[in-house]
Amino acid sequence: MSEATFTFRVDEGLKDQFSNAAKSRDRTSAQLLRDFMRDFVKQQEATEHDAWFRSQVQIGLDSANAGKLIPAAQVEAEFAAKRAATRSRLESSGK
Repeated sequence: MSEATFTFRVDEGLKDQFSNAAKSRDRTSAQLLRDFMRDFVKQQEATEHDAWFRSQVQIGLDSANAGKLIPAAQVEAEFAAKRAATRSRLESSGK
């Protein structure tokens, strides 16, 4: 992975406090900033996934509330057939 320089302005007092806090944890300011950036990106990804998941749940709830349901017996029968077909293929291939 290639590296890039990230330059920004910050109050001198804050910079000194941050540097001292980093040093007290045997880290450099740059190491901590990279860690913070990685954590922020991960948090954003988790937030996006949560929003997607919630929308998918809502779609399912709306569908169920509209009466678009599949009886459990039908689902069980379809997957029992799929399991049987998989077993048959495995047995015929000798695994």
